[in-house]
Amino acid sequence: MIRRDRRAGRALMVEREPEVAGPRRPDPLSELGLNVVAGQGTGGQVFLREQKHLAQVPVLVPGAQVVHTPAVRSVLRTVAHAAAVGAVVCLYGDAGQGKTVALQYALSQLPHPARVRRVHVGVHPTVPELRRVLAGALELGRRLPRGAGEADLTLVNALRQPRVLVLDEAQRLPGPALEFLRGLWDHPDTDTALVLAGAGSERALRRVPALASRVLTWELVPRLIPREVATVMAAFHPLWEDVSEDDVAWVDEHVGHGNFRTWAKLTSHLTAETYGKSRPVVDRRMLERACARLVGPL
Repeated sequence: MIRRDRRAGRALMVEREPEVAGPRRPDPLSELGLNVVAGQGTGGQVFLREQKHLAQVPVLVPGAQVVHTPAVRSVLRTVAHAAAVGAVVCLYGDAGQGKTVALQYALSQLPHPARVRRVHVGVHPTVPELRRVLAGALELGRRLPRGAGEADLTLVNALRQPRVLVLDEAQRLPGPALEFLRGLWDHPDTDTALVLAGAGSERALRRVPALASRVLTWELVPRLIPREVATVMAAFHPLWEDVSEDDVAWVDEHVGHGNFRTWAKLTSHLTAETYGKSRPVVDRRMLERACARLVGPL
């Protein structure tokens, strides 16, 4: 159905509507400004036409698109909700399931993407290290006082503004660092949403019950299920449109295992092999070569 609808030129895409001025805390989902137009019989699958806000979305392969899967739609709504009410959310799932793509797409679709701040932490940072990283993300520069108490007040003042603070690889944070975050977000003046993401981040947060109890949404990004892989990959990249479902099932059983990162790497190998061909056809032998580059001979 996807092949038929795309060749017929039907609109299976998501567009952004013009932003409308309103109160600072409008309805979180209405702030998305999304107008979904789906082709008949697509089962809810939609594609993205508006690329202006996708510069930071790592789709990994030239010609690929972010597929609006149920998981992506759920992350989109969770992030919009958190941004609108200044909440804490946890985005988790096994490595390679598409958390980063879904999160960056959701952030790019916020009405005010410029307010997003990213926090990059090392492994097991101390509280002073995390304090400095937060100050950098909030663009405080050298204005952070030397004393811990005064420095924390400066951070709280910066967190009064409605923003979205994204802390990826949150599973790296030890208990004291997570307790420090809990203290900042407990302050009544804090008006910034906090997105804690990463494989295993949910386990790290559960070890700090005071912070875990403040998580508004626990958002799992699952692996692709076998029956949806062919549809999702045909939407992800044109190379998969004419690959038989049996071949897709074979790849998923032996190599893909519903892991979106693995499928993206396979697509990258196939794109390189078919480069320059006007009408590339992906057959079983080509798929076997691409799979072998990832895992060795099958």
